[in-house]
Amino acid sequence: MIVAAPEREQSRARYPDEDGYVERDGVRVFYEVYGDAPTTFLLFPTSPISHSRMWKGQIPYLSRHFRVVVFDPRGNGKSDRPDDAEAYSYWEVVKDGRAVLEATGAETALLGGLCDGGGYALMLAATDPALALGVAAISPCVPGLTPGHPNYRRYPSTEPLDTDEGWAKWNVHYWRRDFRGFLEFFFSQQLPEPHSTKQIEDCVLWGLDGGVDSLVLADEEAPPPFASAEEARELVARVRCPVLVVHGELDNCQTRERALAVAELTRGTFVGLEGAGHIPTARHPVKVNGLLKEFADEVAPPAPKVKTWTRALSRRRRALYVSSPIGLGHARRDVAIAKELRKLHPDLEIDWLAQHPVTAVLEAEGERIHPASALLANESTHIESESAEHDLHAFQAIRRMDEILVANFMLFLDVVREEHYDLWIGDEAWEVDYFLHENPELKSSAYVWLTDFVGWLPMGDGGEHEEFLTADYNAEMIEHIARFPRIRDRAVFVGNPDDVVPDSFGAELPGIRDWTEQHYDFAGYVTGFEPVADREKLRHELGYRPREQVCIVTVGGSGVGGHLLRRVIDAFPAAKPLVPELRMIVVAGPRIDPATLPAPEGLEVRAYVHELYRHLAACDLAIVQGGLTTSMELTANRRPFLYFPLRHHFEQNFHVRHRLERYGAGRCMDFESDGPTEIATAIAEEIGRDVDYRPVETDGAARAAKLIAELV
Repeated sequence: MIVAAPEREQSRARYPDEDGYVERDGVRVFYEVYGDAPTTFLLFPTSPISHSRMWKGQIPYLSRHFRVVVFDPRGNGKSDRPDDAEAYSYWEVVKDGRAVLEATGAETALLGGLCDGGGYALMLAATDPALALGVAAISPCVPGLTPGHPNYRRYPSTEPLDTDEGWAKWNVHYWRRDFRGFLEFFFSQQLPEPHSTKQIEDCVLWGLDGGVDSLVLADEEAPPPFASAEEARELVARVRCPVLVVHGELDNCQTRERALAVAELTRGTFVGLEGAGHIPTARHPVKVNGLLKEFADEVAPPAPKVKTWTRALSRRRRALYVSSPIGLGHARRDVAIAKELRKLHPDLEIDWLAQHPVTAVLEAEGERIHPASALLANESTHIESESAEHDLHAFQAIRRMDEILVANFMLFLDVVREEHYDLWIGDEAWEVDYFLHENPELKSSAYVWLTDFVGWLPMGDGGEHEEFLTADYNAEMIEHIARFPRIRDRAVFVGNPDDVVPDSFGAELPGIRDWTEQHYDFAGYVTGFEPVADREKLRHELGYRPREQVCIVTVGGSGVGGHLLRRVIDAFPAAKPLVPELRMIVVAGPRIDPATLPAPEGLEVRAYVHELYRHLAACDLAIVQGGLTTSMELTANRRPFLYFPLRHHFEQNFHVRHRLERYGAGRCMDFESDGPTEIATAIAEEIGRDVDYRPVETDGAARAAKLIAELV
């Protein structure tokens, strides 16, 4: 059985522009409004087994085109939890939807809903036809319209049972004994697609937000909305607006017959999703978003656009470069690769889809940032929100970034549909790579994937569950590549085969190094610069005096490293007597305010420093996190350094550390055990030390560009 992850609120890809409550008969219902477009799209909730966060994969995308309104159902989220079963009837939720539209000033609206929500939307459209522009009903539940799913008739739901196996868990008495256990079973059935661990976890947590009592009242004790099948059919047939019905063929909650009946009675369009379960909004958000947008545009056409088609042989060569914002290393190497690409194709135009802090590097280099970049959901902010004191569970942070990744892929998709590009390049652009493999029909240009590590790895204290999760993620990636090798026209590993960890992807999965050698080209490491030939000259240019011992402290482009900076600053007073000529310079970077850091006498704190690698090449010692880029810059320039891998950061603790040990570079420190005294001692022992690192190649950017240029 899948166990839910720790219960915590994730960063959102899009926050509401307005929220509030409507009150009806003493029951307050919470709503949110996103965007200000002329056309309103009301997305109904389902039963109290979930709340409005169930639409997280749709809201950021749809709100760029429509005014999106959502609300929490009675019994979950921020809405009230009445103790009367009558208050949970279908008709009460329909009236809540109408009240929310009135409160938000919408006279007409598109209506959408999943499961019960689809039923609510149809009922509102039938009873208030002047309001409804159209209805998108996903896995619709209209009770009594057709026989229900056989899963729910296997066992009595209100009588004590002598078994808890399978669908016997759909039982009020079991809910009261083990509500989490019920939710874990139920949503594993509603999300039967392989590799749905994160979606199941989300649904379980949303169900726990509501609780047992609300679900009992709503699903077992509330009066049915229709007295007979004939009454249900008559009401659905009254819907006169356009209707879209979407149904997953693996749905274990609502039957295909019920979805087809809705489409037939409303003269609507039926879309069957083969291989999909009951909740395609969560498991197949890109497909669902496309269906909703296409339907909505037919019902409420957007303003006309002027478009131009250019004959293929008359087009300029154009590339769209998507560079990960998690750390500045991607930006530096990507700029270096772009420069080499232009040497091979001088007429190549490159647009960048990127966000802060990557844009700081790109702007300084004179690169062209696509205007749509301003609409990207911020990944760096999410990563920072996931961090604690020098602690970042990178794997779980990426998992909990799923909402942001969906939103950013939908933006990428809009960009490449509006403009022609000969080539897409994604440097650890996880959203692009994942959703292209999930939706291979969307690929319309050559595509290159770059990365400097392969394979999610579990941390030791994560136990069997984390081993299972990482292996599941790896298995899905392996299946993607095996089934759709045409998606990645080039997969480029930034490094060499021996830089790949000698681990396994998981139980019964291949070895990471063997698999990577089969599926990647190797560019060697990309520093983006030539190692310094005359270090004394460089020190003079940067203003460093001959005898002083320069120690640069930096934690890269995220705000995660603030605790390490403070720890090293605390070590400065103890280090100064040990190294009398010590000059310590702390670089806060683009996302840490220097004013928030202490600055004892004799220590310098600076903000973002462009071309920081030059200062690192000139220093006598650097103190850094365990990130690959900075540590490899120091390795290439043969400088001694201390590095502190973030706790629970699998990439820094396994992938990067393996590579640095292969180069014989750096001294690994432990934030948990190494305090200011230990750091001061290590500074004295390492500063200015002669090193004997393995040489780092200098042609990595050119080699990567050569591999990529063949596709333009």
